[in-house]
Amino acid sequence: MKIALIDVDSHNFPNLVLMKLSAWHKARGDEITLMSAEKALQEENLIFKYDKIYGACVFSGNEEVLRALELCGVHLGGTGTRYREILPYEVEHIMPDYSLYGISDTAYGFLTRGCPRGCSFCVVGSKEGRKSYKVADISEWWRGQENIKLLDPNLLACSEHLELLRQLAETGAYIDITQGLDARLLTEKNISLINELKIKALHFAWDNPRDKSVVAALKNFRKVSKIKNHRKLIVYVLCNYWSSREEDLYRVYWLRDNGFDPYLMVYDKKNAPKAITKMQRWVNNKRIFNVVKRFEDYDTRIG
Repeated sequence: MKIALIDVDSHNFPNLVLMKLSAWHKARGDEITLMSAEKALQEENLIFKYDKIYGACVFSGNEEVLRALELCGVHLGGTGTRYREILPYEVEHIMPDYSLYGISDTAYGFLTRGCPRGCSFCVVGSKEGRKSYKVADISEWWRGQENIKLLDPNLLACSEHLELLRQLAETGAYIDITQGLDARLLTEKNISLINELKIKALHFAWDNPRDKSVVAALKNFRKVSKIKNHRKLIVYVLCNYWSSREEDLYRVYWLRDNGFDPYLMVYDKKNAPKAITKMQRWVNNKRIFNVVKRFEDYDTRIG
């Protein structure tokens, strides 16, 4: 069969679902074509050119594109769509086809799913459940690559996280924990195991500016962590949700002053005030952020 895989987001980050679908179909001798949503919508008679067409979308804000693809007969799925269909077991637990995106040195995957926090701005609780649980061993989606990008929403909340951290350490690969580790769940034991990892990047999240426990946990981690390069210790800062501009800037300044690298995440960015998007550009563009130390100096019309 001829199979088309459509990456709706196309954000320079491979879609894990499409890589798994590619591996499953290739194992059956099917022919695979990967394309962007833009290219798919430009093709005439798309539905007649392929036996099956899958479209995967992670991020919201693509409603018009998704409607157009649906009219073309595309089978859609992903967090960014209205569909909550999950992959069959045999597809979910297959080794991803990294060659789909020309990837040779990096492995992508989940060891756990779910999160007990139930944050109102996050879809994980409703999508995957209010409990963190193990879904795979590292051998399921890693085959010796130099780099590992872990996509887990709350690894430290899983009862088996110490075993999973040991698995990561034993790979000898460079680890990028891409989602925000829950700093409030850091302990002497799991910090000791994190210190055994070859860290490429470690992400935390400071979503609520009034949560003092996050401050205490990050401060303690900085003292006992073997990671000295602050650029490897990235902290997501949620803004445009429940915080004021003053609270956003307080977190940014505190993180920089205490050896972390802040990264602003704007909720509902499309409708965010210009001051918020300007602050995001200042913080996230490190060439600017490392030179212009105060936001008031970056935008003299504010402050």
